[in-house]
Amino acid sequence: MKHYEKLIELGCFSRQTLAETVGSDSAAASVIYEYMKKGYIERVRHDLYTVISLETRQPILSRYQIGASLFPDACITHHSAFEVFGYANQAFYETYVSTKSRFADFDYNGVSYHRVSPKRNAATIMQGTVPVTGLEQTVVDCISDFEKIGGLEETLRCMLLIPALNSTRLLSVLKQYDNGFLYQKTGYLLQELNASLALPAAFFDECARHIPAGKRYLTKEKGGLVFHEQWKLYAPASIRGFIDKGMDDYDAI
Repeated sequence: MKHYEKLIELGCFSRQTLAETVGSDSAAASVIYEYMKKGYIERVRHDLYTVISLETRQPILSRYQIGASLFPDACITHHSAFEVFGYANQAFYETYVSTKSRFADFDYNGVSYHRVSPKRNAATIMQGTVPVTGLEQTVVDCISDFEKIGGLEETLRCMLLIPALNSTRLLSVLKQYDNGFLYQKTGYLLQELNASLALPAAFFDECARHIPAGKRYLTKEKGGLVFHEQWKLYAPASIRGFIDKGMDDYDAI
């Protein structure tokens, strides 16, 4: 138990980090063997361990802190970032981690950890003790990838909880993506939600300026969509109606 308090300070650690703490690689190997045997620590994945609370018998770190501990550049992204901000409609049993280091998806303590390739110059902030993509970055990332992560309805429900967005930062993120279809989708969706976000008209003018030639579909599911001339986009007639219908379908189950 003599190293337990020091390990609590680390939260998550590799064998090398532990060796630096206890003085040698052999001592680290001994501590890992003994503490895993006694249930003081658990292996998260290869060469990453986390400390277990003696009271709750659960990891002392949250899933988000564990995800951010995978690599030095790791941060929490996409729907998981909405969860950290407190803007998630529901908590997933998945944690999305942005890092340049490749890793295979893995499960730990009932949570699946997934790697997302980091966006160039993505804005990262600290939310408490968790490094997370900034709010505007998270919004644009989720709009870009909603077909892969969470789905459109869940993404919209998260966005409905956001009290305000910074239009300058949104445009900065969109510029980094440099994708006309993403400007198109973002402009349409945020305009539909703008009663609560109060983004300026200039933001939507800039999004519209990047609309690519031709007509596009918001989702792969093309049924029930109507054409929005302003955005040259086939999408639900009303996003609010789309969300309400989704809730009605859920209540009917």
